[in-house]
Amino acid sequence: MEQKVILITGASSGMGYHAARMLVQKGHRVYGAARRVDKLSELEQYGVVPLHMDITREEDISRAVESIIVKEQRIDILINNAGYGYFGAIEDVSIEDAKHQFEVNIFGLARLTQLVLPYMRCQRSGRIINTASIAGHVTFLFGAWYNATKYALEAFSDALRMEVKPFGIDVVIIEPGAIGTDWGHIAAEHLKESSQGGAYQQDAMRVAQALDRMYNSSLLTKPEKISRIMVNAALTRCPRPRYLVGLGAKPMRLLHAVLPTRLWDLIVRHYMLKL
Repeated sequence: MEQKVILITGASSGMGYHAARMLVQKGHRVYGAARRVDKLSELEQYGVVPLHMDITREEDISRAVESIIVKEQRIDILINNAGYGYFGAIEDVSIEDAKHQFEVNIFGLARLTQLVLPYMRCQRSGRIINTASIAGHVTFLFGAWYNATKYALEAFSDALRMEVKPFGIDVVIIEPGAIGTDWGHIAAEHLKESSQGGAYQQDAMRVAQALDRMYNSSLLTKPEKISRIMVNAALTRCPRPRYLVGLGAKPMRLLHAVLPTRLWDLIVRHYMLKL
């Protein structure tokens, strides 16, 4: 297989870390980007080229893309994997915090995509893989701002796929369910902080405790499994437009599609408060 030049964001941990490692082991030229370069030192030992990138900073994004083009003259695959989840009641989360959630999960990703696309168009080939979530199809209690970014990413990716098809560029969406990372614990901490002393505190604390219990479970899908699917989507000749994978992803999407809205709301609220 021809060596590919690959840029992956959010490479310091979880799915991004494992995908970067797998891709470099397959002989590809991999650039791993993260806000904290010190967390990329282990990947660097495997051959991944570390890049500092705060996805919310235009200068970081531009500098990273330019450095790859100077060295490689091309970018074949972009894996937009950076992101996080800020949980909290809509009323409790400040608009500033909500904007930051969108800056990381949508606008930074979109800007990076804009900068890479001209090179892919010139090549008449390329692949963009966006890490979305089951949260882009179903909404969780106190997950409004996070869910909104993932719904937006689904729409962004579907529109982009149609736009760039004439240039030989594929767009793929990875939609994981519950994964065994620190994501749930971080979301739980945000929820506890944002609800402190407010009208939603009682329910918010119960949901935060449920998230902590869930993300301590051994039943969660290991990030390596999602990374293998991500790698396959990156390298296969004809990728699917979307990959719905991981614990609970397919059942939740099916139930959300067939159940009446009021019943779905009742089930989600009951489940997240009683878990």
